[in-house]
Amino acid sequence: MSGLSLLQILLFCIIIALGEVCDGIGYTRNDFPSNFIFGSGTSAYQVEGAANEDGRTPSIWDTFAHAGYSQGDTADVASDHYHKYKEDVQLMADIGLDAYRFSISWSRLIPNGRGAVNPKGLEFYNNLINELLKHGIQPHVTLVNYDHPQALEDEYGGWVSQKMVKDFVQYADVCFREFGDRVQYWTTVNEPNVFGDGSYDTGIAPPQRCSPPFGVINCTRGNSSTEPYLAVHHILLAHASVVRLYRENYQNSLLDNRLVLKLLSQLVSLLCEIPNAKHHGLIGLCIYAYYYVPFSDTKEDIIATQRANDFLLGWVMDPLVFGDYPKIMKENAGSRIPTFTKLESKMVKGAFDFIGLIHYFVIKIKDNSVSLMTELRDFHSDQAVKMSMDEDLFTGAELPITPWGLEGVLEYLKQVYGNPPVFIYENGQRMLRTSSLEDTPRVEYLQAYIGDVLNAMRNGSNTRGYIAWSFLDVFELFNGFKSAYGLVYVDMDDPELKRYPKLSARWYSQFLKRKTKVDTDQVIESEENVFDLSS
Repeated sequence: MSGLSLLQILLFCIIIALGEVCDGIGYTRNDFPSNFIFGSGTSAYQVEGAANEDGRTPSIWDTFAHAGYSQGDTADVASDHYHKYKEDVQLMADIGLDAYRFSISWSRLIPNGRGAVNPKGLEFYNNLINELLKHGIQPHVTLVNYDHPQALEDEYGGWVSQKMVKDFVQYADVCFREFGDRVQYWTTVNEPNVFGDGSYDTGIAPPQRCSPPFGVINCTRGNSSTEPYLAVHHILLAHASVVRLYRENYQNSLLDNRLVLKLLSQLVSLLCEIPNAKHHGLIGLCIYAYYYVPFSDTKEDIIATQRANDFLLGWVMDPLVFGDYPKIMKENAGSRIPTFTKLESKMVKGAFDFIGLIHYFVIKIKDNSVSLMTELRDFHSDQAVKMSMDEDLFTGAELPITPWGLEGVLEYLKQVYGNPPVFIYENGQRMLRTSSLEDTPRVEYLQAYIGDVLNAMRNGSNTRGYIAWSFLDVFELFNGFKSAYGLVYVDMDDPELKRYPKLSARWYSQFLKRKTKVDTDQVIESEENVFDLSS
């Protein structure tokens, strides 16, 4: 059962607040294990472009953007990674990335959501994966990121229907069969916990399902009281079914002769070492984690903080680790939260090899138990807390640098969930999109957060990698192109969408290559040196 005692929570907060192992500056790459992975990432809709090319059909994110909910911007062209992937992979190699995290567009690979595979979509992802391997870069692949096919949403409501489980498993099977000989790290669904909240309760994210009085927007369909729980339940069942498929048919199974010949041909062309005939890949699920701290030291706020953790992290982690939802969620949501059958519980429990982690914000939690007295409730009413944060989620303003929050989340996963292997799959600094390449705040952010990842590991965290968000300036969910997280600037006014590495790319590159201490002042040199990643 998840959760900590009041005394444990108080001690935990004190340790994280005061127990700095190092200052986040005096470290080198050599302080990390030799097999620790550093990289950067994007996702399909945010970076690929070519939205209407080569057989791709709209996803729910296309529909959301074209309705004007991303500051009026769309990702029809985005950074045009679809056509410029070779140039982008060369930049990754120049920086010295170990890994590139990206997602596959379901509606590009299987345009109708099920059935025929699109040859052009298959060709693109094969080419991208091969190009990465050619440069010694590990592909870390996510199967869906806020972008399931609009066709399935129109047909049966997407994740609110259990029909989605079967279609998702069939889609995953295609991905494993076609790419699994070269992809070793798979993530099924990106951040289902905040996807369930934002997409099915408040309606602020695609596919914008909600109901009065809870929706932030005027949704035309949905039920905020039940659908967040229903959607996440189906995601967990789909995830567990895909993990079972992968483990039984791909992870350690011998490849057939046809696949062996295909693999040998590809590996010879890439001049790579020939492995044995097994996939030996890993599969997990990616969760979004705020770091919650009590608003005050009152008993009520401390209990509320644990309740907030149960509703955010426990919503997904408890089923994966313990086989069921947190007790407090079942008590507060009652019959509105689905139940696992014994067989489903057995299937979901342990259905991961690693956990992907997304973290940006620290939030203060205040008790709001009075919300439980309301008869008509949604996910937030059931959670019964009030949240306050120092930044606005919907602006392009810089984020506060609070690396102890990430360290705290890693410590929480260690203490409550048995210290699972973790890849930090998103963490980065948001800035307003400008033409300036001297993104010193991003350098300071990366330097601080990587340092506190090292702190967490020295305290026993089983963290395996850090993937900075994002590699390029990409299309952001709420801000479109008004804000950016990229290590590499993309000139949207240039017809060729020319790329320019920023100061942060140079700092990251020097950190990865030199294996010596790299202070911000060392990187802030002449303007022309910002573009030189060879040193």
